[in-house]
Amino acid sequence: MPGLMLGDTVPNLAIETTHGKMKLHDFIGDSWTILFSHPGSLYSQYYLRTCMCRGFHARSTTLKMLLGLSCDEVESHKAWIKDVEAFTPGAKVMYPVIADPNREIIKELNMVEPEEDASGKQVPSRALHIVGPDKKIKLSFLYPASTGRNMEEVVRVLDSLQRATKHKIATPCNWKPGEPVVISPSVSSKQAKEMFP
Repeated sequence: MPGLMLGDTVPNLAIETTHGKMKLHDFIGDSWTILFSHPGSLYSQYYLRTCMCRGFHARSTTLKMLLGLSCDEVESHKAWIKDVEAFTPGAKVMYPVIADPNREIIKELNMVEPEEDASGKQVPSRALHIVGPDKKIKLSFLYPASTGRNMEEVVRVLDSLQRATKHKIATPCNWKPGEPVVISPSVSSKQAKEMFP
């Protein structure tokens, strides 16, 4: 599949968001970032996922940034955010949402659904990239527009990636925070004895 792959640096795109204009690398800074796309502001599944992201954002201590992306205009995103906050008690959409009405950014970030909408335009898939502080793709999920994501899995994977980066460990199948981990295969026996006495 063409487009961004694991280990690739995300392009430093100029983006227009609900929080203003910025460059993607400036937004990421030195943080871990979850960049996720959705078919449109008014999709009910996205509404539900956003509420989950809100809760995820509140309880995460190591994630600094969430960044949404849709092919609607900024004003459409802002109207949708008002609806979410008005009709969901306690809801506050804290993260920016990128506007991509010309479908250029979804192509650059490899977030395109193979199907087209009723007008023949490409739509974003339910894609998600976890981007490290080095601006490189650490993980990608790519779901069809018809299937919502599991944000609890995103939390689990992010925790695993951050631990692996910091401690040179690997997490086994079905691992959850608090469970045993293994030493990364990239660590020699000598290094392991020094790192994990």
